[in-house]
Amino acid sequence: MKKGFTLIELLVVIAIIGILASIVMISMSGASNQAKDARIQGNLSQVRSIAELIHNDESSYTDLCGSGNNGVTTTNATYGTQLGVIQTDIEGQQGVTGAGDTSCYASATAYCAAAELVADSGNEYCIDSDGRAWATTTGACDGTNYDCL
Repeated sequence: MKKGFTLIELLVVIAIIGILASIVMISMSGASNQAKDARIQGNLSQVRSIAELIHNDESSYTDLCGSGNNGVTTTNATYGTQLGVIQTDIEGQQGVTGAGDTSCYASATAYCAAAELVADSGNEYCIDSDGRAWATTTGACDGTNYDCL
């Protein structure tokens, strides 16, 4: 009697391994998008810290945001470089360029900034000068109320 595996047995094992690999790959794609959302949230937390530094230095939040609601500014003399890196990283996570899915509004006394989430489609993560930070519907951060409500 011969020892070894038959062709049928080998094909069955290869098929089972292929099915398991497919299941793992599908489940990992969702985890990747959730990781992108976590990174966006972390970036906006850094924006909040920088906003308070700007307010501490200038007694105003107006230098936090770019012109025309185009995300955070990169022209602030002290913090522009850091804000530019954050803006670029958010865009990289979203797969866009030009702050298309990021909004930032600021006045002398208040600000709000938001970025669209990847896994939680249709929602954005919003931070404001009142200390709010949460996922909310797109468009909650606007230039009239400066809050995430």
